[in-house]
Amino acid sequence: MKDCVDKETFKQIFRDHWPEFVAQYPRYKDKDIIIEKMLGCGDPANGYSEYICPDCLEIKKVPFSCKCKFCLSCARAHLEEWISKIEASLFEGVDYRHLILTVPEQLRVYFYRQPKLLDELIKTGLTMIKDVLETLFRDPVEAGYIVVLQTAGRSAGYNPHLHIMMTAGGLNSNHEWRDIKYIPFSLLHKKWQYHLFEMIKREVKAKELIDKLYRKYPKGIVAHIKMEKVPKKDKLAQYLIKYVGSPPIALSRIVKYTGEKVRYWYKDHRTSKKEEIEIPVLQFIGRMVQHVLPPGFKQVRYYGLHATCKAAKVREFLKALFLKMGRMVEETVRQVKHYSYRQGIVKITGKDPFVCEKCGAEMWLWQIYHPKYGIIYDELKELERRSHGQEEKGTRVAGGTGRVRPGNVRNRGRDVLQLSLFPV
Repeated sequence: MKDCVDKETFKQIFRDHWPEFVAQYPRYKDKDIIIEKMLGCGDPANGYSEYICPDCLEIKKVPFSCKCKFCLSCARAHLEEWISKIEASLFEGVDYRHLILTVPEQLRVYFYRQPKLLDELIKTGLTMIKDVLETLFRDPVEAGYIVVLQTAGRSAGYNPHLHIMMTAGGLNSNHEWRDIKYIPFSLLHKKWQYHLFEMIKREVKAKELIDKLYRKYPKGIVAHIKMEKVPKKDKLAQYLIKYVGSPPIALSRIVKYTGEKVRYWYKDHRTSKKEEIEIPVLQFIGRMVQHVLPPGFKQVRYYGLHATCKAAKVREFLKALFLKMGRMVEETVRQVKHYSYRQGIVKITGKDPFVCEKCGAEMWLWQIYHPKYGIIYDELKELERRSHGQEEKGTRVAGGTGRVRPGNVRNRGRDVLQLSLFPV
């Protein structure tokens, strides 16, 4: 029995049953490499950095991480950097609204069978909201959009939907700013129904089903916009994690794993109550891997005023425009935060992983081991080389473009070189 749940439980489920799952569902065979990376995350056999305490000679190995979004540990790092990027991209002086576009249950199977339709879903959502704004203002209005695709419902079932962070205003054809104060839900529902249904009819030839759904939903389908302002600054990160940043499941939601079944909980959106569900282990694995997006798929996209190619120019234009309009614009400098392994651990646990647990001294990088190339950096050899007056050559770090310089490894102030285990 494996009722006890710990940080290894999620991995253990896949160790125990992934081969059996792939044998029954060969369409997921191409996910082997992702599962292999996730299972090898944190295993010293797949590479590590070794640190030494200069005072008490305590040794500490820090295994490399897999940097895979499917890994519950590494997903946290991706999430932190993603939130930081969105925070840095927001325009000063502009409010934002949160638009949610859902897909009727009868149509979700098409996206599951043909993942390429997820790309069309994003494009369709963008086309729809542009149509809504043009209808409201009787003039094309370009707003800014940050679009996030999610495929997981609250119970981890397959439920593709869009979260769109949009500016609460836009530029009309005369480059004048128009505030978006209100969007009628009836208009939003009907427009989303039309654009989504017509896309499905065009892409999968499901005319009979679409005609049936038009009759079933005469008032349109669910499209919801939160007209209250999206929080800014410190509260934005918490808001984004709650609505658009969560992985299919968190380890804390797994209640029990018996070897044959998995029990976990979720919060029902209708009752707002905590519900527990127990399912066969293969079904649980299927619910997890179905949310792995196709290779190269961009889950977060920027459109309109936020399009990457022109966002910087738009930012300066809006500052000047708002100044003319007499609007106060708070000058803020936002930077995308890239978290190193050390920074990430400190942020999550509050503990510095490179302070010796025995004596409290700062630890030095001593060795770097790569599973393919062996020891690619050895401080002892560098010390010997320097003692013989040889030039420092440095060692190329796996996955990086720079070289480890022995002089940088030493304790100079508080700067200690470390191999980043998070994307940088």
